[in-house]
Amino acid sequence: MQIQVLNSQISDIDTIFMFYDMAVAHQKKVFNKHWQGFSNELIETEIQEHRQFKIVVDGVVACIFAVTYADKLIWGDRDKDSIYIHRIVTHSQFRGYAFVKEIIKWAKEFAPIRGIKFIRMDTWADNEKLLEYYTGCGFDYVGVVTMEKTEGLPKHYEGISLSLFEIKV
Repeated sequence: MQIQVLNSQISDIDTIFMFYDMAVAHQKKVFNKHWQGFSNELIETEIQEHRQFKIVVDGVVACIFAVTYADKLIWGDRDKDSIYIHRIVTHSQFRGYAFVKEIIKWAKEFAPIRGIKFIRMDTWADNEKLLEYYTGCGFDYVGVVTMEKTEGLPKHYEGISLSLFEIKV
């Protein structure tokens, strides 16, 4: 089995949105919150800036995720020297492949190139299942932040509290 982390391409946009639709459907089944959609412009920008990725298993897109290098509204004064991982979506046929661990491995290899000292993530503060999963993958839980300013963030960030996680590289 060959697993590759690759930059997404403009030709992947339909696949990316299909994954987001699958994720929202899953979120609605298992939790009381869900993503509320993303703009084409956001995804195109991430692709152009090489911040949208796909994990390919034997030639098939199995997982997608995005990164950013600044997340001031969420991380406040701690926002520096970091790669922030967002919107990880695994296709249902590939659940159990531990792609978060693959993303961590990739980020640790990528970190020295960009002077990155932390790999960081966030999720809804009341999602106990993901809290346990992320700490089980090696992230340290660093606390909760309640979102006050969300301009420029996707709609699902409005009025929520987030649990924050990081790995020191």
